[in-house]
Amino acid sequence: MERKKMEEYFNDLLYRLEEIFYHELSACCRPKSEFVGVDFLRSKKVEGKTVEELIENCIKEIKASGLVKDMTYALHGYGICLVLQIKGCIHMQKEVKLKKENIEPYCCPIANMILDRIIEVLHYLTTYTAEIKVEENKEECKLKCAIYETIDKIGQVSDWTKF
Repeated sequence: MERKKMEEYFNDLLYRLEEIFYHELSACCRPKSEFVGVDFLRSKKVEGKTVEELIENCIKEIKASGLVKDMTYALHGYGICLVLQIKGCIHMQKEVKLKKENIEPYCCPIANMILDRIIEVLHYLTTYTAEIKVEENKEECKLKCAIYETIDKIGQVSDWTKF
């Protein structure tokens, strides 16, 4: 099977699972899907000594594998708001299908990979994807993720609408 058809097949599978999961759990589906995709970077043993170094190493591996064409990041809001900009993602088909069914995209395997490495490698207390904005005409997603190193960071508040 050619690569494009294979991608289509796997995205259709993932879409259907996410659709069923969404209808079953509604608003609870986002935190329940945080482990989807994490095995890829775990198997590559991506490491880093700082959050910036780790994220850069993750992005390098994700791009080299062909999962995305381009990807950038920025840290904001006291270092707890991780903004990911993803272009040309292999999972874009899935996101477009979800939006057509009026299901707001809630599971990004690419973000999950990075957030998992932050917890596993740097021992951050918790992480989560707070927002996924899909711009299908640009083949681009912008995600806002929370990364909390310690319990003290959880109490910090900033205006994420600026980022």
